[in-house]
Amino acid sequence: MAILSSSSSSIISPSFLQNPRNPFKTHLPKLHFYPLKPQIAPLKFTHSNPRRFNAVAEDTSVATADPSSVAARRLYVGNIPRTVTNDELQKIVEEHGAVEKAEVMYDKYSGRSRRFAFVTMKTVEDANAAVEKLNGTEIGGREIKVNVTEKPLATLDLAFLQAEESQFIDSPHKVYVGNLAKTVTTDSLKSFFAEKGKVLSAKVSRVPGTSKSSGYGFVSFSSEEDVEAAISSLNNAVLDGQKIRVNKA
Repeated sequence: MAILSSSSSSIISPSFLQNPRNPFKTHLPKLHFYPLKPQIAPLKFTHSNPRRFNAVAEDTSVATADPSSVAARRLYVGNIPRTVTNDELQKIVEEHGAVEKAEVMYDKYSGRSRRFAFVTMKTVEDANAAVEKLNGTEIGGREIKVNVTEKPLATLDLAFLQAEESQFIDSPHKVYVGNLAKTVTTDSLKSFFAEKGKVLSAKVSRVPGTSKSSGYGFVSFSSEEDVEAAISSLNNAVLDGQKIRVNKA
């Protein structure tokens, strides 16, 4: 029978083979166990694309702050005739600046024009020039509204406008007021008409999701006589530098 042995320790003691009842000791060193700490390998960047993640973050921040971004060059064109096509609208706007894209919005069910469109200009300067020259002009007998699209309102501003809308007192005796200057507020509109009759309430319509005036509003009165007086006295009157249109709502 072979006996396994080594100079430093005995796996099986020779005395144990002669007298198995005698205890024996091995000379294996005492083992200690420690929990392993997780090791995280550092990120490696290839030579062809160093600092890839940081580059993406930096590009995003630059795009957000870039004044020539699409949002700053994109125009809303409202109240256009239903017959106006993309090409026709582009030709009209191109008289005042370089156009990148013109798109009339259509109802997906009926296929009819929704009477508004979005036009993306080549530069911010082109966009501003188109707004200045085209806003308030007529296409096919309709006065169009042209403005740069805006970012959504902050929650606080939106809540304020919703409260303003809910405070409007409707009435069967009401007038529509068109061609309002951007500076006209609900309070100034109410005060202007209060000189000609008993005003119940007034409101300036806003571009959905923004604080920007849509260029028109409504004023409600307590009687039909007040409505007639307002129309006869204030139609084509000047409010904040612009002639307003007043007719029954």
